[in-house]
Amino acid sequence: MRYSPISRFKGTLLGAFLGGSLASGGEIQFQSYLDLGKMAVLGTQSLIALGRLDLDDWIRRQQEQSLHLAATDDTSIKIIIATLPVALFFHENPIKLRQNLLRVLNIWKDDPVVRDGTLAVAYAIALALTEKLDPLTLIPQTIAFIGETPTSIPKKLLRVQNLLAQGVGLSRAQAEFAREEKLSNTIAMAFYCFLSTLEDFRLAVLQATYNNNSQVLDATPLSSKATGAITGALSGAYNGISGIPVNWQVLLLQSNPPVWGLTSFSQMLQLTDAFVAVWSGVYDLTLNPRELAEEGCEAVLLSVYAAPRVIRLR
Repeated sequence: MRYSPISRFKGTLLGAFLGGSLASGGEIQFQSYLDLGKMAVLGTQSLIALGRLDLDDWIRRQQEQSLHLAATDDTSIKIIIATLPVALFFHENPIKLRQNLLRVLNIWKDDPVVRDGTLAVAYAIALALTEKLDPLTLIPQTIAFIGETPTSIPKKLLRVQNLLAQGVGLSRAQAEFAREEKLSNTIAMAFYCFLSTLEDFRLAVLQATYNNNSQVLDATPLSSKATGAITGALSGAYNGISGIPVNWQVLLLQSNPPVWGLTSFSQMLQLTDAFVAVWSGVYDLTLNPRELAEEGCEAVLLSVYAAPRVIRLR
């Protein structure tokens, strides 16, 4: 395996955070769109607590935090980021992945573009985590995973593939996807930035957040953040946390800023560690110390690690 699951899990979530925090020119702005992934954190906490997907628990946690999505421009991107924990938790099984993504999407409005964008991003992440992502076949496979749909996302993904085959540069790609449906354009640009710089996380997110092209009509801060967040998640899943520039990681560790509703960046790392533990089937003996202790003896506090599909809950 090229990168460990924990590296790819952390790369996905940290990549989405960094991609959504970059300003044009590569400057990290920690105070920008802090709530972009707040629902993703709540979903992760639910999966950790229950070891399975429970929509009622997701809804309860959102209500407790007063996270009621209004019909605003950033609603769609927040929903896609919110489904990242589901993409990670069920990435090994495409059937369960699709079923559970559609279940989670039922929490919010039934928007075909949001649905197709979510399926596209999640499937690409799943292929990256299982090391089955081939840049030459990713887009056709993703379109097949989406299935028949009235939205323009499959056509725009095919357009991305054609642009990449032609070696088209960033400026032309931005001009190509600067009109009509904003979310479908965001998904297309994220796939372009990711696939055009497959092995370079830094360059991928810098491309995604670059908006100084005068031909780009909708280069707003929000669209830049959205494209950066999705590109960061895709590239982070593929390159792992080791692919994220060390100086960016050091900056995060030193400044330890709030992350998506959490009090600090270090808290996000701890949350991801716990998430990977639950996914992998780690048995926490501290929860049931007597089960492996001899009568009259103190329990030795250990954690038992199992291979995937052995003792993991679903």
